[in-house]
Amino acid sequence: MSRLLVAALVVASIPAVPAGASTKFRTAWRAPEATMTLGAGDKVLALVMTAHEESRNGAEALLVQELGKRGVEAIPAYSVIPKGVVEDQDKARPYIEKTGAVYAIVMRVAGTDKEIRGTGPSVTSIPLYMPYYGAFYGGYYTFGWSNTYRPGVMEIEEKVRIETLIYDLRTDELIWAGTSDTANPETAQEFIKDVVKAAGKEMRKQGFVEK
Repeated sequence: MSRLLVAALVVASIPAVPAGASTKFRTAWRAPEATMTLGAGDKVLALVMTAHEESRNGAEALLVQELGKRGVEAIPAYSVIPKGVVEDQDKARPYIEKTGAVYAIVMRVAGTDKEIRGTGPSVTSIPLYMPYYGAFYGGYYTFGWSNTYRPGVMEIEEKVRIETLIYDLRTDELIWAGTSDTANPETAQEFIKDVVKAAGKEMRKQGFVEK
């Protein structure tokens, strides 16, 4: 297998991105001289760190699916590490080593932010020197429209921060790391695709992958 764009290395145990939403990387780092080359039969372990077991399983399965579309043989951690030991590195390590995986992709939701934008409610008032309520035309009609309540516009933008790490299991060293923000996530599958695309762009910019 030739060098592959292992850009599908980013996922979260949360819903995905609606139309118009986007993922942007805040930071991206690669180890000097590090490259990621997969040979025929090489495997990648996909691990999502979250305390919610069902969310972790679903996120890892989606990540494996996206990697598979790119020709990468990936293994979801939940399928090889018993849930009772997954948080204990000494107990989990033998299960990981048995898979023969050469790289581990570790993802974690590092936090969320909410930003509120808009204008507050207001009342437009224009003094009118007339009997406001005495008549419909020339009275209340004009007065009423000039004193309307406007509730204002309020938008809440939610950003989910994802930490993505790639380890070379042969040396036990970190070779790539990135932190990304995704605005207004809604569904898991689209979220993964959006982050994968952004991750691939960052990796290509750094020369970490060729495609």
